[in-house]
Amino acid sequence: MMSIKKQWAIPVMGIMALAGSILLASCTSTVGLYEKTASFASHEWSADNKPSFTFEISDTTHPYQLFFVVRHTDAYRYKNIWVNIEVKSPDSTYTVKRQFTLADGEKWLGAGMDDVFEHRIAFSKAPGLLKKGTYTFRLQQSMREDPLQHVLNAGIRIEKQ
Repeated sequence: MMSIKKQWAIPVMGIMALAGSILLASCTSTVGLYEKTASFASHEWSADNKPSFTFEISDTTHPYQLFFVVRHTDAYRYKNIWVNIEVKSPDSTYTVKRQFTLADGEKWLGAGMDDVFEHRIAFSKAPGLLKKGTYTFRLQQSMREDPLQHVLNAGIRIEKQ
């Protein structure tokens, strides 16, 4: 009976160590704080349609990564998308124009299922600290084609790092 207990001690300890490692790794990963997208009728994003997203930041001790989220069909004609992003932060309001790359020339860079592709593209290379308060982001497509065809959704995602 004693030899059976010794045989099981090593595998059980290994499983416990693996479970502890997984738990520790999950504690250091990013946390999705907010994600919301707007849907576009007939899969057309008109420049007049400016979806707005509002969220609250209460924890200022961690950096945050901001993402532009877009879903489109395989029929989307461009490798990129230009977006005007109006930001209302707790102490200022500003607008930036950004180009987001969606394809490398041969394939879509986002995750795809069937003929729908989703992209989560960071606004900046590194996460940054945000001030406590309410933020509002308003998105406007600024491509030459208006309405922009084959776009299903656009929105933002905020991750705590």
